[in-house]
Amino acid sequence: MPRVGFILKVKSDKLEEYKQHHKAVWPEMQAALRRTGWHNYTLFLREDGLLFGYFETPESFQSALGGMARESINEKWQAFMGPYFEALGGSRPDERMVELEEIFHLD
Repeated sequence: MPRVGFILKVKSDKLEEYKQHHKAVWPEMQAALRRTGWHNYTLFLREDGLLFGYFETPESFQSALGGMARESINEKWQAFMGPYFEALGGSRPDERMVELEEIFHLD
């Protein structure tokens, strides 16, 4: 199963609020992620706002994103989360995720 890592940047003045929202991710959003193949999805946040995301998916990063793009709850979640991120340039957060190249893995 492919492993995916990505980064985004959370605004420094919104870090605590961002973390609070992730203590109560909407159940509908969680169900949509599961339905579209996001397994072991984990977010890590550095104190300067650098956000690292990791998940495993049956196909690819692009297919997982495509699945979520077809979920109506995702559009609502992305609009809700958009104000927390830097440098979106009018895009949704999930459209600005920078995929990282996996260069090492140890089972």
